Parts: sequence; structure tokens; C-alpha cells
Amino acid sequence: MQLDQLIQTISLAAIPVLFAITLHEAAHGYVARHFGDMTAYQQGRISLNPLRHIDPIGTVLVPLLTMLVGGILFGWAKPVPVNFAALRRPKQDMLWVAIAGPASNLVMALGWALLYKFAWSFPGSYFAEPLLGMAEWGIKINVVLMVLNLLPLPPLDGGRVAISLLPYRQAFQLSKIEPYGMFILIFLAITPVLGWILLPLVRLVYKLISVLFGI
Repeated sequence: MQLDQLIQTISLAAIPVLFAITLHEAAHGYVARHFGDMTAYQQGRISLNPLRHIDPIGTVLVPLLTMLVGGILFGWAKPVPVNFAALRRPKQDMLWVAIAGPASNLVMALGWALLYKFAWSFPGSYFAEPLLGMAEWGIKINVVLMVLNLLPLPPLDGGRVAISLLPYRQAFQLSKIEPYGMFILIFLAITPVLGWILLPLVRLVYKLISVLFGI
């Protein structure tokens, strides 16, 4: 990617990325507080301030590198601290805390699709083109984050959902993977495997959004 193209991409993607990671993490903390865990609230992580959630490597460096080399846009934010033992029903409530993040990404993807539809209604106006580009990135980033986080691999949200739904013995076995989950994910990301897993699901969600909004 040429330098001018990279600068243009960053200018369009920056706001969608910040919204995607901020609301994703804040949603985890808010739902955890609702079910009895005050950890994120006490640490100031239920916040719409993106600086509280940015990880310099996962939120800045890694996404930039994936933009440069192409493929699946990949990255992460500082995870919101959740003490699952403090939840009123730890195993059951874990499901809702975990699903809150991907659910927020789905809502944001739909919101950006609505903005795309709005901007498309004003062809030739000075704001339409940048809004279309930003909305396109907003849809893309949130769909990828939602699908990625729903993979049943601890510590991803999908792993937490699986632990919540599985019987205790199987849930315990799956939870043992958590210390190695991020290393497994990074390995998958630097090989074609993650793309093979994610792309069909991402395309399916894209298609559903496209049909729903007629874009």
C-alpha cells in the first residue's frame, strides 16, 4: 500500500476502530456490573474514552500492519477486567457478559450500514464520499470483530460463551486452553488458517447486512 493510500485509509478507519473497541469493551464492563461484578466500574473501564481501552500493540501496531499486508484486519484492545466469581450466577451470567461485546459490534455494524445508506442518498455532495468510506470501514471492522470474538477459543468471547453453555466437566477442560489462547490466535493470524475460518462467516454477515439495508 502506498503512503498516501495508507494515510487515507487511516483517516477513514480511525473513528470506526475507536468506536468499535471502546463500545465493545465498555459493553462487557456494563453488563458485568449489571450482574454484580463491580471490577471494571471501580477501575474506570466502563467508559467511552478510547484511551482507557487502547493497547498500543493490539489496537495500533497490529491493525496498521494488517492494513499494509492485506488480509483480515486483526487487532485487540485492553480487555476489561471481569471477576466472574463476583457475578451473581458465575457460569450463567458469564454468557451475557461475554456476548455483550460482539452484540455491540453487531449494533455498530448496523448503525454504520444505516449511515452508508444515508450518505448514498446524497450523491455528489461534499460529505458523501468520506462518509461512505468511513461507513464502509465501520461495517467491515465491526463485522470482523464480531465474528472473530465469537470463535470458541478462550479468552475470546466465544470461548467464554462456550464455557458458560457446556457441562461443567467439558467447560473446565476448555478453560484450560485460556493461558495459551492468544498465542494460538496469533499463530492462526499469521497463517492462512484464520482467514479460512473467518472469511466465509464475514461474507455471510456482510451479505445479510447488504440485503437488509439494500446497499
